[in-house]
Amino acid sequence: MMSAQGKQKRLTTASIRSMKGGGRIVCLTAYTTPIARLLDPHCDLLLVGDSLGMVLYGMETTVGVTLDMMIAHGRAVMRGTSHACVIVDLPFGSYQESKEQAYRNAVRILQETGCDGVKLEGGEEMAETIAFLTSRGVPVFAHVGLMPQLVNTAGGFRSLGHSEQEAAKIRRDAAAVADAGAFAVVIEGTVEPLAREITASLAIPTVGIGASVACDGQVLVSDDMLGLFSDFKPRFVKRFADLSPLVSQAVEAYAEDVRAGRFPGAEHTFQPRK
Repeated sequence: MMSAQGKQKRLTTASIRSMKGGGRIVCLTAYTTPIARLLDPHCDLLLVGDSLGMVLYGMETTVGVTLDMMIAHGRAVMRGTSHACVIVDLPFGSYQESKEQAYRNAVRILQETGCDGVKLEGGEEMAETIAFLTSRGVPVFAHVGLMPQLVNTAGGFRSLGHSEQEAAKIRRDAAAVADAGAFAVVIEGTVEPLAREITASLAIPTVGIGASVACDGQVLVSDDMLGLFSDFKPRFVKRFADLSPLVSQAVEAYAEDVRAGRFPGAEHTFQPRK
């Protein structure tokens, strides 16, 4: 999208919503300025996900991520983008207490990062909060199906929708967040027929992660997609690169050169001016 002056305009939440039934939405996670700069030209939407707790901080789950952490990384990503719509996760404990708490913290994220909207997990139980936020000018990206913030009560990470009871709950959740005013919804870890059914039933776009190509778009954790984790690959991840061994090889070569006195060389050294 170009302005009259020829300068590229940032995609908005309205732009993403308008992609329903059109082009597929390309979404990846971003947590830092350098990576955001690399992803920005190719993505419609960048998500500053609370997955950063596991990806960057070595946490076992996302539960320990704080609002301050999300704001710091949201700022970093905004510095590296000019095209993609940027959404920042509301972390666990920052919105579940009340719709007023959610509004205060969402506004803080918007004001302190300059991002385009927030994402929160939850279906029917969060519909009132989503309506409260959207009616007051806070764009909301919803999230149903597998919800990582509820891992402690859900019994771990697993695919959902296998039973009719599970499927009915996810259907109700998706309908509730759409009716409440979310501009789009993530469907995570959900069986393909159910994801396809929900996508067809909603007027807003669905963005899948482990929910099949039936969704209107896809999101992956960038570090997973780039192969920066060598020890674990979820079933729904395709590695489009395998950077982990390349990083290891580069560090090994650096260490060998330092220990052998080959680095730094004369070309890397400052000499007195004559």
